[in-house]
Amino acid sequence: MAKHPFHGSITPLPTPFTDGGRKIDLAALKRLVEFQISNGSHGLSCTGTTGEPTSLTLDERKLVIRTVLEANAGRLPFLAGTGSNNTEESIELSRYAKEIGAQGVLIVAPYHVRPSQQGLFEHFCIIARAVGDLPMMLYNIPGRAGVNIEPETQKRIRQACPNVFGVKEANVNYAQVSFDIHAAGRDWAVFSGIEILCYPMLAVGGAGHVSATGNVAPKEVAELYNLVRAGRWNEAIDLHYHLLDLNEVLFIETNPGPVKFLLGQMGLMEPTLRLPLVQPGEQNQGKIIQVAKDYGIL
Repeated sequence: MAKHPFHGSITPLPTPFTDGGRKIDLAALKRLVEFQISNGSHGLSCTGTTGEPTSLTLDERKLVIRTVLEANAGRLPFLAGTGSNNTEESIELSRYAKEIGAQGVLIVAPYHVRPSQQGLFEHFCIIARAVGDLPMMLYNIPGRAGVNIEPETQKRIRQACPNVFGVKEANVNYAQVSFDIHAAGRDWAVFSGIEILCYPMLAVGGAGHVSATGNVAPKEVAELYNLVRAGRWNEAIDLHYHLLDLNEVLFIETNPGPVKFLLGQMGLMEPTLRLPLVQPGEQNQGKIIQVAKDYGIL
């Protein structure tokens, strides 16, 4: 198993914008980092799905990665989202992340192009080899990528690339998690990317979660992992159900719209998104606010 520092709740940060979405709000991004560190998250990530990477230029993605890394200053393990549907672009971003000191990279399955399992294998392996011994996590999100990284493919990638240590499973097919671990090994680090599956994945041997909900409730999302690690299963189950309504409302429209809206209500950033994403509708905004008040977030 590749050595890596990642475990527990790794929060995938959104990318704050200002000036009507034309500029990245670096001050807000630094505030988000501090909010996570002060509230017990176990790690940070950026420029994954929650960070709207497809709306960022290559230089903007580098700027966000560098800003988060510098603001974090080594306090939490940092996993840079450097994947795309362009293999060479993913290599460039991953090499950049390694060069400036990221502790790992998160590589999403190529979206839109729908490669075969062999294509996925070769794509991930060439990126992994390009960054040498830098830890690398696969990111399986069939609902957005249109393709599933099958358990056997994960096994093949792990065997061919020792620095690939696990997978973020944003996969509604919960059954696959067990097959991932069964195929790739009991020490294959599977992180949940589906909020309501964070506890179930831990229960079958998962290593943690990369949960957008951690942006607005970092203490609770981190505590879910802490309780499981401490063997306090009944308390973890209670927390799982406690978080259910919040997890649901934050995906009432496409992520990261609801999360950004709520962070705006919390005063941590402007809720601006870049097209084609837009703010949640007025009715859904009301639902988000009500749930956030119920949780004491607002």
